[in-house]
Amino acid sequence: MARDTGSSPSPELAAALHRLRSTLARLKAEAELAETDREAPPIPRLLGDLREALDLVGAVEAITLGLVRVLVVDDDERLGELTARGLRRRGYEAESAGALRELRRHEVVVFDLSLASRLDEGARSALTAARPIVVTGATDSGSRALASRLEASDYLIKPVELDDLVAAINRRIGEESTA
Repeated sequence: MARDTGSSPSPELAAALHRLRSTLARLKAEAELAETDREAPPIPRLLGDLREALDLVGAVEAITLGLVRVLVVDDDERLGELTARGLRRRGYEAESAGALRELRRHEVVVFDLSLASRLDEGARSALTAARPIVVTGATDSGSRALASRLEASDYLIKPVELDDLVAAINRRIGEESTA
């Protein structure tokens, strides 16, 4: 479908919308089948489909509205949530977690370096690919070397000022747009 400008939608947007339609169709079919068979619907499967659909809606919003997703991973969950809340006030789609979860495409990761020792090889590889913004209270050369091995895009010392974190996020976004 072409816009009035003659350009076509981005392939990423088209793919996200297609996956969203498929997920919703699967959810509808499961509910209709349960109703027809007069059985209880498979709640865990339906909830999984709903979670997937909500993630896909978020991806569509990010693409169409230019939202930047930020995951703040901090061992101090309260501090992580306060940081995410501050970022949301600045217009980012931010969430916090006490541990690294599966990363979304184009998600900016703010990562507390103290959690690096808890990562398995797969999580370490995903984090390295995301080029995280590392935040830490450590200033020693070993911590800087660890951040370098994680291919951190930035290294910020706690306590981090929100303006400094926003600047680091904007630099990280800029790296991705020039890649």
